Amino acid sequence: MRPLTLKHVLVASDMKRAVAFYRDLFDLEERLVTDWWSELAYGDAIIALHGGHDGSRNVTGLSFQFESVIDAAKKIERAGGRIITFPSVRPGEPILLGQVRDPEGNEFFITESLQTSD
Repeated sequence: MRPLTLKHVLVASDMKRAVAFYRDLFDLEERLVTDWWSELAYGDAIIALHGGHDGSRNVTGLSFQFESVIDAAKKIERAGGRIITFPSVRPGEPILLGQVRDPEGNEFFITESLQTSD
């Protein structure tokens, strides 16, 4: 059986701020916005935000990949996010990898592929 939709749930202490952060920074489409549950889409993928969080650290395992992860890190910081680990190459991995925290406490990865298509 296949799921109807793939959603990754993040938490929010300030829903308006959280929606604005992801919508404006990553150009996600608002599908539903309420005080306690919101959904933002990128194609068929959905980032859902659950309200009522206390703002504490929330490790998500979520990753966004960019053409330029360095530019993305700078934009995230300007938008109120925090760089935990600035993007760098890790031995044996064909990506630049960084870790960031949004204003709600959600930690996620940002990456850039270093693989070239021949």
